[in-house]
Amino acid sequence: MEIHSFPTLPSTSTYIADNAASLPSGYVVETPCQTAGRGQRGNSWESEPGKNITFSMIMRMPGFAARRQFRISEAVSLAIIETVVRHTGVACSVKWPNDIYAGDRKLCGILISHSLAGDTISYSIIGAGININQTCFLSYAPNPVSAAILTGREYDVGPILRDTAAAIEASLCRLASDPGYEQQVHERYMDCLWRADGTPHPFQDAADGTEFLATVYAVEPLGHLVLRQHPCGTLRRYAFKEVVWL
Repeated sequence: MEIHSFPTLPSTSTYIADNAASLPSGYVVETPCQTAGRGQRGNSWESEPGKNITFSMIMRMPGFAARRQFRISEAVSLAIIETVVRHTGVACSVKWPNDIYAGDRKLCGILISHSLAGDTISYSIIGAGININQTCFLSYAPNPVSAAILTGREYDVGPILRDTAAAIEASLCRLASDPGYEQQVHERYMDCLWRADGTPHPFQDAADGTEFLATVYAVEPLGHLVLRQHPCGTLRRYAFKEVVWL
């Protein structure tokens, strides 16, 4: 693993994408000042310069089937949770598919993209923004939070970054080489899933605006969320952005 720091960058993920052909697996780019951070579906990511962790890394997993790509998302989410908990003590969960929450507030955003070679993944770019020391958020994001807000402490972001990147690399290397690890990752992911406590929660179907109560029933291997509608028991299956958590 190599970590390369820049005083400022528009986007760490864009930097890696632009240079992917020449970068080795495990190469990490981080900056304390990211001016055009990217979130899911083109959303921006707010991060006060010098306060948080904003990084991206490239991972090459030769022969890894494209149909297994959601397992990469699960493994990355778990690696970040485990590192944040170890360094800060903040209890975290995964809001499907891969936002990291502390309670009902967003602590970390993850953006993963893949370059495909036929039916396998040539390489993956894993980008993450983890709110560590920022205490004032100015964007229209509805529910951001940081470790400092939750604990009243400031943290040295360097060790958290190094341990997070190392945990991601180790987990993905094992995912690529150990067939039995995939099921372990999925089971741990389900254990960490936000609001997967058997209690009915409100949702909205993004296609028609229908609101309904449901429990989390499953997350399928391709990443679809399956909900059991309450009280009728009907199963409803959604891809990302097809359902809204209310």
